[in-house]
Amino acid sequence: MSGDIVGFIFEASAWVLPVLLAITLHEAAHGWVAWKLGDDTALRQGRVSFNPLRHVDPVGTILIPGMLLLLRAPFLFGWAKPVPVNFWNLPSPRRDMAVVAIAGPLVNLGQAYAAMLLFHLVPYFSETLGTWIAMNLQNAILINLILCVFNMIPLPPLDGGRVAVGWLPLVLARPLARLERYGMVILLILLLVVPFAASQFGSAWNPLFELIMPIIAGLRDILLVLSGHSG
Repeated sequence: MSGDIVGFIFEASAWVLPVLLAITLHEAAHGWVAWKLGDDTALRQGRVSFNPLRHVDPVGTILIPGMLLLLRAPFLFGWAKPVPVNFWNLPSPRRDMAVVAIAGPLVNLGQAYAAMLLFHLVPYFSETLGTWIAMNLQNAILINLILCVFNMIPLPPLDGGRVAVGWLPLVLARPLARLERYGMVILLILLLVVPFAASQFGSAWNPLFELIMPIIAGLRDILLVLSGHSG
């Protein structure tokens, strides 16, 4: 029993830093880009910071990932406090909204790539420490790629939805923008209700994961090549 507890603590500790950085730096990127484009709302509230503690949400950053970890869920997910952005302070609100939105997923992609590069250093550490560092890096790659791809689903209020609203012609952008009030409900139905209903018929079908997992796998393979792990 004690061995199981030690093993769980060892495994759980390798999730803390990757999840914290992936979630909070995603939000920090939104605030930083908005500031650079002309909106200082996040700056005035102290949210243009890459200090993760400024972006921690007690529920989304701590409680939900912690519960998923305790339940041995096959993946971890969560969120940070949304960074406030007043798009009307930006020179070109619709275009700049898309730029601010895409910053978060790009930071997640960058973190996944950085984690792959750091894997080259793992052999220089002792076996135990090297194993723990490798677990951190593996988890960082996974959680950042999930956040990157999931958030780019073109449905408001996800970042991908805001990017689509900013870049699509107005005839398409306007009806998509009106979906924002229902966006979270749609996501929860696809993420929780549909898989549960499918499970009642003996199926493990999850439409969101069917959509994003091939993209995640493709991005991972590209980053592996770019980071010198595959050729």
